[in-house]
Amino acid sequence: MKIRIEMDSSLTEDEVVIRCGHISDDINSICRFIDNISVAGDSEPCKSLHCSKGNTEYHISVSDVLFFETDTNGVYAHTATDAFNTKFRLYELENILPKNFVRVSKSSIVNVDCILSIDRNIAASSLIRFGKTHKQIYVSRLYFKDLRNRLNERRF
Repeated sequence: MKIRIEMDSSLTEDEVVIRCGHISDDINSICRFIDNISVAGDSEPCKSLHCSKGNTEYHISVSDVLFFETDTNGVYAHTATDAFNTKFRLYELENILPKNFVRVSKSSIVNVDCILSIDRNIAASSLIRFGKTHKQIYVSRLYFKDLRNRLNERRF
């Protein structure tokens, strides 16, 4: 893949042009990433996400999201009361979400500000519970240290 940047001082707004032989998953990922940057701004993390549920589209505040989770139908943003389909993949979300979101397994990212408790299990995955909802998610042993470090950072 070639990357070329052309500067034009006469432009009043930045423009991104992608030339490709066919639309691939890589091209779609680049488009979603660029689209999110234009919404979130260059220096600030994403504050809201464009999501859908059925035929209805929503703009969900990132602070309302408890966790993101993948399943066979895509990536879902879970709030305390509902779940919404997102157009992003988890690795893309890791790059655009604020620092209070951390990867806790291969299939999920959690908002550390919403964690109520963690039922620690040394031999297997530990269970994360959230306040004022029945929803819960597991943190794998591989990612537990990163979660603990992020929680410790949030205390200070």
